[in-house]
Amino acid sequence: MTTTVTDLSPLRRLASSLVLLFQRPPRQQIAALCYRQHEGRVEVLLITTRNTKRWILPKGWPGSKRTAAKTASVEAYEEAGIIGEVANQPLGEYSSHKGLGNGFTVRTNVVVFPLKVSEQVPDFPERGERQHCWLSPEKAAELCGEDGLRDILLSPRVKSLLMAA
Repeated sequence: MTTTVTDLSPLRRLASSLVLLFQRPPRQQIAALCYRQHEGRVEVLLITTRNTKRWILPKGWPGSKRTAAKTASVEAYEEAGIIGEVANQPLGEYSSHKGLGNGFTVRTNVVVFPLKVSEQVPDFPERGERQHCWLSPEKAAELCGEDGLRDILLSPRVKSLLMAA
């Protein structure tokens, strides 16, 4: 019995690579749930994505030389000018998709760290690229488009954290 090995066409190789890409486990991103006391109310921060303008938390890829909590703090500053105290333990995590351009997305697992805001500075790296808005957790949950983030915003753990703020 002989087995014939056929060389795959470039198109088939590309298709098989794409299948592998989309079957990979989700990649991890780190987010900051920024919260503050303002005029007697507790508010959380949502920002828009740069391209689709969906409402999300400040988030990004973990840095190789920093902790996840530090990554949350850096992302909050770079994307929204937030300075504050980030917790060492996450509040939770949810599944999402990160747009890669040209219509491609990759699954991500987003780990959320609470960050108590002490200041929002007017000059920061991504100023002018995103909108931001401070809302009650309930209003933020209505505005965001991700079920997992909505669940975190409305979770008892977040409510208890914000009641202590």
